[in-house]
Formats: sequence, structure tokens, C-alpha cells
Amino acid sequence: MGMASTKISREILLAIDVGTQSTRALAFAATGELIDYAQVVYPAAYLSPRPGWAEQDPEAYWEWMVQAVNRLWLQGKVRAEAVAALALTTQRSTIVLLDGEGKPLRPAIVWLDQRRAEKVPPVGIFWSTVFRLAGLRATLQHLQAEAEINWLREQEPDLMGRTKHYLLLSGYLNYRLTGQYVDSVGNQVGYIPFDVRKQTWTSPGHWKSRALPVERETLPELVPPGAALGALSAEAASRLGLTAGLPVIAAASDKACEVLGSGCLELHQGCVGYGTTATFIVNSQRYLEPVALVPPYPSAQSGAFNLEMQTYRGFWMVSWFKEQFAQEDIRLAEAEGVSAEELLERKAAAVAPGSMGLVLQPFWSPGVRYPGPEAKGAIVGFGGIHTKYHVYRAILEGLAYAIRDGLERIEKKSGVPVREVYVSGGGSRSRLVMQITADVLRLPAIKPGTEQTSGLGAAILAATGLGWYADLPSAVRGMTRAGETFEPQTDIGRLYDELYRRVYLNMYPRLRPLYRAVQQITGYPAFRKG
Repeated sequence: MGMASTKISREILLAIDVGTQSTRALAFAATGELIDYAQVVYPAAYLSPRPGWAEQDPEAYWEWMVQAVNRLWLQGKVRAEAVAALALTTQRSTIVLLDGEGKPLRPAIVWLDQRRAEKVPPVGIFWSTVFRLAGLRATLQHLQAEAEINWLREQEPDLMGRTKHYLLLSGYLNYRLTGQYVDSVGNQVGYIPFDVRKQTWTSPGHWKSRALPVERETLPELVPPGAALGALSAEAASRLGLTAGLPVIAAASDKACEVLGSGCLELHQGCVGYGTTATFIVNSQRYLEPVALVPPYPSAQSGAFNLEMQTYRGFWMVSWFKEQFAQEDIRLAEAEGVSAEELLERKAAAVAPGSMGLVLQPFWSPGVRYPGPEAKGAIVGFGGIHTKYHVYRAILEGLAYAIRDGLERIEKKSGVPVREVYVSGGGSRSRLVMQITADVLRLPAIKPGTEQTSGLGAAILAATGLGWYADLPSAVRGMTRAGETFEPQTDIGRLYDELYRRVYLNMYPRLRPLYRAVQQITGYPAFRKG
């Protein structure tokens, strides 16, 4: 019997998730079941040729994609011929510059990069006055200084003169897939002239067009999430082992897809993301600004918005703690045949809730508006009884306090109480983290049915784009499911509530003048170029 007699139905959705640390190729069924996935971990998340810089070869991301997808076929559970459509989700805010031939002009500037422009373009008398009267002039200047376009125009003007395509990583990889300069509205996050309210590029007179002067003709065309981006090119199909012409469906950024893959479409459902950046997000049909004059993010649901509060270094702090303080624990874990995280979790679980009076403010990296650009981290309450395991637990509790702060700020804006939270990201693997989250928030903390929520969100958009479901809410209902629920413990919740309200919420306002003094005296955390 020959192969020609075997008809393979196209019933698989291929989601590609290009993260900060790794790329995953994931095969989902129409029901949302994860059939198989393959992962390629990067040799290095980024290169840092100078302090504060974070760069990566754009073509490396493409090659890692190719490796992940081909590794998926080699594992044997999924056949490439069964794929009905492909959808891509990526890390946010990573910038790629291309010449007229579609070749990268320089390394990509990764979202973790901290270089800053010394000079910023004027926004005009009208907008300067608006920001000054709102008390946000310093915020505007900080945003402009952080924007890659302003650093590039200042430091690499000749290169900018040769730039024909100014893309996010998503736009670059979608170009490699389709041969077209097109991207999803749901990916437009970062220092680019994007009008979130209208979900399109800003008009020439908009303050963002002046503050972030990216030439309009260098930006990609935009399509809404769930719409067709294009067809897989013959060249890309050859590299990926897929069929030329395969539909490529617009997805959204990894965080937006994480919300979708967690099943969170309503304002009463909070999505906690314990990743490199820790986030609290709710999906909103209305345009609301969680922090004044700081817009929400585009949602993976077309026409909707993600109200988001961030802790920029988030669960990166666990890696930081391991590198700085846990070398002996890493060796002990290897001897036991367990992960360092498992051993640290055991030690931290033996510490009483509240870490015997240690309270940590997890602002290891500053924000644009909240926390402000001068923010730094802090731990209060040290005594001779404390060990490094108290500090480790205080990190987990501090991140949960930051999530609660974000939750309460969003609740105040939306007017809708959050009744349940869904927890994704690396931190959700820890039972201790899940229980701390439930206790600090005093809400049920639910693990989604799969850890691969970003990939599932992309697959949901692919299924919707193919017409497998009547609409996006139907696809979410059909493809997501809840996993284990961690209920809040009443007595411990009361303890955390006292620490949160009487200590944590007072730390930043009282320490802010000291942070400013530190910055004035030392010049840190600003990075200088040259």
C-alpha cells in the first residue's frame, strides 16, 4: 500500500512561541489539547557588548525557530502534513532594522536593553504644555530617552539613513515566514508610534509621532489578531518542513496570548504572569489607562485592550538569587538529583509566612510611570535570625505584593472586582508560589490546564482565523480549561493583608526621595553610552 493512498487531514494548529530564553514549536488540536512540543534553549538570551546593553542576532531567532519546528517533526508524534495553519507569538519590544533587501543592519535591540538617548526630539509647544500641566514632563522625557529610535538617531544616524524597515521581532519573523512586511496589531508593544486607542499607527500630529519619530514608510502594515497575515513562502516552507501556501494567522504578543490561553476575557478574571517580567493583566472592551497617560496594551482580542501592571524584573529575581546566594544549594540539589528551585522551595516553605518580618519591594528595575524611573529595590526588617531562605521567601512574597498592588489599581480604574486569578509562567510550577499568591491576593489562584498558555493563545487565534469556531469567545471556551485551584488561607491571608497595607504600600512613597538622592549622587540607574 503506497503513501498516496493515505489521506492526512489538516487538523493540527502549529504555534511558535519565541521567548526571551527559548523558542517553542507547539502542536495543538482543535480542542486545545497540546499534542507535542519541542523547545530550543538559547545559548545566551542576549549579548551585552557594553554595560546595560542587550542585543541578539535577528537571524539567530529565525534559525532557532527552524530548529524547534524541525525537532517537533523528528519527535514523531506530529506530522507536518497535518498542520492546518501557523501562528507566531513573540517576546515584546525587541527592535530589528532591515535594509531594502530585507537583511538586518545591526543586532536586534532586545527589550531588556537599558541604553538611553542623551538628546530627545521636541514634541512641540502644545504637547510640552499638556505634559507639564499634567505633571508628566519627566515621564515623557524618560520615555523618550528609553526609546530605541532616539538612541539610534543620535548614535547611529548613518545606519538609520539606510533603514528601510523598522520592525518589532514579530514583524521580522512574520516577514521571514511570508515574505511580506506585515504584523499583528496585537504585537505593537514598545517605544513605537502606535495609537493604542485607535489600534493603528499614529497620525503625524500625535505626540507619539513627535516623541518617537519612526518614519511611517518603514513600519509594517497591520492586521487584527485572528486575521490572515499571509501565506507561508516557498523558502520558509522548505526550511520548516511545511507546505508552501499554508495560512499564517496573526496572533499577538506573548503576554497578550498568555491572557487568551489562560481563558481570561472578562474584567473579573485576572491573569498573573510570573515570567521574566511579572505581570497582572485583565482584558477590557473599554479603553482604560491603569496609570494616567500611560496607555493599555493591545489585546489578543481584536478591538480590546489589556490593562496591565508590570514588575520589570519579576521572576528573574529567582535566577538572580540563585546566582548570587545559592551556589551551595545548587550543588546540594545536584547531589540529591533535584532542581535547585525544588530545594529552595522546600527551604522557603519551612519559613513562616511573612518571612519573620522581612518585607521586600521588588523594584530591581525601574518603570516609566509606576514605579517611577528612580525606583530601586529594598528589603526592610532584617535581624540576626534571618537566613538567605527568609530572603528567598521574601522575594516570592514581594512579587505577590506587587501583583496585588497592580490588581487593586486596575480594579479602581475598571470598577469591577477581580474574583479569580489564573497564574502562568515559570513561577506557576511552584506550589509555594501558587499558595502565596492565593494568600496575598485573598483570591483563588488557578493554574490553567496547560503551562504553554502563550502558545495556546496563538493556537486559539489560528483556530478562529480558520473558522473552526464561530468567534473568539467560543474558541476560548472550547480550547481552554482550568487546572488545580489554590484556595486562600484565612489566617495567613490576614497576616499578609496587614504587612501589605501597613508596610509594603508605604515603602515606595517613603523611600522615593532616597532613591532620587542615590541617583543624583551616583548617576545610577542611568546608563551612559560611549
